Amino acid sequence: MLETRRLKIYAASQDIMKQFIETQTIDILKAAYTEMLDGCLDHPDQWEWYAIWMIELKDNTHIGELCFKGLSADGIAEIGYGISEEFQNNGYATEAVKAVLEWAFSHSEVSAVEAETDSDNTASKRVLEKCGFALNGIIGEEGLRWTVFKN
Repeated sequence: MLETRRLKIYAASQDIMKQFIETQTIDILKAAYTEMLDGCLDHPDQWEWYAIWMIELKDNTHIGELCFKGLSADGIAEIGYGISEEFQNNGYATEAVKAVLEWAFSHSEVSAVEAETDSDNTASKRVLEKCGFALNGIIGEEGLRWTVFKN
């Protein structure tokens, strides 16, 4: 578990992921979270790189999730994140992404972390900028691709 000033962030267990998936009402999210669980089960030795990471306030209030989309052979991980609407605009996404970047870069095999965001998603672009990401000139499936390299 990672802890910041205001947050607890942790890679969910199989049981927590299954329960979380069952509560999803949006099909695209249910499919994405199921894909993450399948990645965990296919790569149990790399659980954290496929798991749903839960973002909670210190009082255990669930406010969002993030994930890595595996770790490539060349040491690049892609991150995705989301904060529930009622908790947005409080800096929680920035705080959570900074914490998991520190965790990711503590692994010697990690050289960079990437993210994609729609060009109209000003809030997400601001999170990435605050966390040291820069545009890398690539457009991915979900939008503009951003990269931050290990120092």
